[in-house]
Amino acid sequence: MRVAFLALMGLQLAASPGAGEERRSYVVTGDAIMQPLVGGKGDPARGAALIADRQRSLCTLCHSGPFPDAHLHGTLAPDLTGVGARLSEGQIRLRVVDMKRLVPNTIMPSYYRVADEQGRRVATVWRSKPILGGADIEDIVAYLKTLKG
Repeated sequence: MRVAFLALMGLQLAASPGAGEERRSYVVTGDAIMQPLVGGKGDPARGAALIADRQRSLCTLCHSGPFPDAHLHGTLAPDLTGVGARLSEGQIRLRVVDMKRLVPNTIMPSYYRVADEQGRRVATVWRSKPILGGADIEDIVAYLKTLKG
């Protein structure tokens, strides 16, 4: 589904950066993943760069916010301005890891859940691999948490 959606959008994707990283299990508590996916906190500067990277994260394809190139921001999903004030770190983490757990029909990709587990057809290059690795997700969470208003 995610590869088909991205291909439909005419995007070329690099190999998954999470491909070489061992994917850790996580525990969902309510609407959050309380524990980081990797040891330590993410880097907000790297997270900001990932959010703006339309080849890897694709965030700005659908979301707008205080990011570079405002004319390229999407309007399909909520504006992320102030998300750090509205949601906890754990809530942000779950939304990036697997928004489909909260909103099954969302168009937002599950960035850490492996598509094979969803029983859908997945291109060979993406089989058994998340879109982003745990460190990338923690960087995005760290950056989004800084967006207070």
